[in-house]
Amino acid sequence: MLETTRFESERLVPAAAVIGLGLAAFGGMMTLIAPGILGDVDIAALLEQFPAAMVEEMGLGKMGTIEGFIALELYEYVWLLGLGAYVAYTAAGFIAGDVETGRMDTLLAAPISRWRLLVEKYLALLTPIVVVNVVVFAGVAGAAQVIDETIPLADLVAVHVLSVPYLLACGAFGMLASVAAPRRIVAEGVAAGTLVGAFLFEMLVTNTDLGWLGAVTPMRYYDPLAILTEGTYDPAGGVILFAAAVVLLVGSAWLFGEVDVQ
Repeated sequence: MLETTRFESERLVPAAAVIGLGLAAFGGMMTLIAPGILGDVDIAALLEQFPAAMVEEMGLGKMGTIEGFIALELYEYVWLLGLGAYVAYTAAGFIAGDVETGRMDTLLAAPISRWRLLVEKYLALLTPIVVVNVVVFAGVAGAAQVIDETIPLADLVAVHVLSVPYLLACGAFGMLASVAAPRRIVAEGVAAGTLVGAFLFEMLVTNTDLGWLGAVTPMRYYDPLAILTEGTYDPAGGVILFAAAVVLLVGSAWLFGEVDVQ
């Protein structure tokens, strides 16, 4: 059982460890230097130099607290955009990569259905998702203890826990791209590029008359900045993201069963 998941998970462990340690080091460093920066720089005066619309759209007005500083420096962009695009990019290479190298013929020669193969590959994404979440949480929480800052631990936990359905949705979209695209490079480009485009689109339409269009983007349902600065959780958003991941995965499995992989 789950032999494909174990195999793919083992392949993803080195990259997950490197990314986790890198983001933990970055998050820890930002946490350590935050008090000095916030104490020496007049954030309010600095933000007056930027257009008001830009400050509002990017949430820069919340940078004046250590929670807001960390959220903006790490979670709002590096995590939401960078890690989400990485998970989608990784998933996009699963099916398309095996088809392109001819390995898919060998895999399907075994007594395993296409839908099960796809699901087991998808489950392997839990390895980087869990590893990176745990390592980065430890890095940020540990750095906060060093400088005696009281970042609400429950809020920090919520940021990481609620990122799981967001990342699963990103991965499910990557699986759909992996099945639908003709080549691996196309699948990876579509998956990562669409996530970047969705991020920019959500930023542009928020607080406009077209804000309702942002409902199609996964970023609408996961807001690390609000969690850390306001203690506002959105479990319903997590449910929506998880449901979207299931729908995308079912669609991927159906399409995979219909396409010719030769």
